[in-house]
Amino acid sequence: MPITTFKVLVIDDSNTIRRSAEIFLKQGGHEVILAEDGFDALAKVNDCQPDLIFCDILMPRLDGYQACAIIKRNAKFADVPIVMLSSKDGVFDKARGRMVGAQDYLTKPFTKDQLLHAVQEFGRAMQGIS
Repeated sequence: MPITTFKVLVIDDSNTIRRSAEIFLKQGGHEVILAEDGFDALAKVNDCQPDLIFCDILMPRLDGYQACAIIKRNAKFADVPIVMLSSKDGVFDKARGRMVGAQDYLTKPFTKDQLLHAVQEFGRAMQGIS
């Protein structure tokens, strides 16, 4: 089965996390867009129209929960899957992510396999492939 290529936006204020995610995703054959905070991400979502978004929770200016809620309120992007990224693995954090529209939650540090599995899982769901 051929692997489908997706356009993935990674939002994280950590340069290390952004670069790691970019390397992993590009190795998986995906197109990668990087944003360093929620405000930067909002412009890039509109300009690049990603297929999937990975979004850090703790960021300056506009945190991941706020960015996710704003993206999901826009009808044009309401169906774009968002996976929250956080070093915190609490039930409250996961529940809050779901409340603002996130589809899943990945704990940092993540592995290449975890990242690529999430892309394939949500990419297939978007295309209606089971």
